[in-house]
Amino acid sequence: MDLPKAVRAMLVAQAPGSTEVRTRLPFTGPAGRRLAGWFERAGVSREEIYLSAIARCFPGKAKGGGDLVPSRAMVRNCRPHLERELELLKPEVVVPVGGLAIKELLGIGRLSEAVGKAIVRGGVVYVPLPHPSGASTWLNRPENKERLAVALGLLGERIAALRRGERGGIDL
Repeated sequence: MDLPKAVRAMLVAQAPGSTEVRTRLPFTGPAGRRLAGWFERAGVSREEIYLSAIARCFPGKAKGGGDLVPSRAMVRNCRPHLERELELLKPEVVVPVGGLAIKELLGIGRLSEAVGKAIVRGGVVYVPLPHPSGASTWLNRPENKERLAVALGLLGERIAALRRGERGGIDL
């Protein structure tokens, strides 16, 4: 995989899905199309954000449809890879996508407590987003659609700040 010369923004998702396993590219299925729409709403190009995941392998299909959430063992086994990626790339903006990524990176267990906020930790700006999966019902509630709109605005502002040469758009 070719890395951008300077990674300033990094998205961390849950795990590859079945489409991603087949195509060997991140976010190429229906969730990827929805995420691309969110990026467009935020005024962000997909090329501006390095894509990664908590788990590096496909956790399997759930019995009721959709993909399984990675097991604790899978998360634990993959954690060193993500930590090393963060250490090497030193992104200024991190976008945790979905409950698992938000919990693992920020320790926040509820989407409604994270989405719609810019959270600064260790000089890094985190802009959490819900998972773009069609299986998620979180976005069915109007207040959560508003949280997403706020989050996309924050993401757009942070990426615009990076384009201007600012550190994630915050005063550190």
